[in-house]
Order: sequence, then structure tokens, then C-alpha cells
Amino acid sequence: MNFKGDVQVINIRKMKLDDVKQISIAFTQQGWNKPIELYRNYYEEQELGKRYILVAEYNNEFAGYITIIWESSYIIFQERNLPEIVDFNVLKKFQRKGIGRKLILSAEKIVKRKSQEVGIRVGLLEGYGQAQRLYVQLGYIPDGKGISKDNYFFDYFDKTEVDDDLVIGFTKVF
Repeated sequence: MNFKGDVQVINIRKMKLDDVKQISIAFTQQGWNKPIELYRNYYEEQELGKRYILVAEYNNEFAGYITIIWESSYIIFQERNLPEIVDFNVLKKFQRKGIGRKLILSAEKIVKRKSQEVGIRVGLLEGYGQAQRLYVQLGYIPDGKGISKDNYFFDYFDKTEVDDDLVIGFTKVF
């Protein structure tokens, strides 16, 4: 609850090794399967320069994270040598507080050091609705390739199961 005079502080910083366990526990507590090994691997990739991870804290409590990969697995971004913003999550209890927007804008500042453009993909299910709207509000536009899954782009009469892996790509030029 917000009261007049309360100060809400959002801090964005680079991920530290100490964050790995805390992040996994926080997502497990809200019922999402985000094993600690995932974040250990992310941290190792960050140390190798393959990935950059930003962590958000809301009033000194872990609230979410975003990662940047410098070499995308998405064929459209590969062909254009675009870094990609991937695995962007804000804990449910901290959503709609501006944290996601701050994470993306902070990630863009990091990307701008190496590229004039960035890619991002988003799922098509309702649970991704807030992210879809946010990306458009921040100036991301569809890449024009339509729906894809594992680098397969669907045509008019293709049939597929609707699942979490169906995505659409967006890009933003700085």
C-alpha cells in the first residue's frame, strides 16, 4: 500500500553470484519453475562475456531481472548481428510498478554500447500481454516475419500446438 510521503526505490544493477540462489527461490515461491542451475549458467555466461544480466530491486528486495545475449539463436537477429533481450521477468507482486520499463531501458543502455539496434521476442499467450504492450510503448516494432517456434516460421495453413514457445520478434533502432 502506498501512503503519501512513502518513497519507492527501484535499483537496477548487474547480477552478482550471490543473486543466483535468491532469484531461483523468489520465482519458486510464486510457482514458476526457475531452477538455480539456470541462473548459475547465466552467471557463468556473463563472466564469459556471452550474456549481460541486470537485476531489479524494489525497496532493497529482489523484484526481477532481464538478460541480454550478444549472439542470438533467433535466425532473423543472427543474420543482422543483433543482440537480443531475453528472459525478462518481474515477480508478480512487483508488476505494474515501473520495474519492467526500467529494466528494459537499462538493458537498452547496455546494448547501445555495442549496437545501434536490438531484438526482443515475446510469447503470444495472454500471460505475455503486459510485455507485448510495453514493447510497443517503448518503440519496438514487429520484425515482419510473423509467428515462429524454434526458428520455424509458420505459413498460412500450417498447424501447430499453441504453447509457450510460439513467439513474435520485435526490433528497435536507437
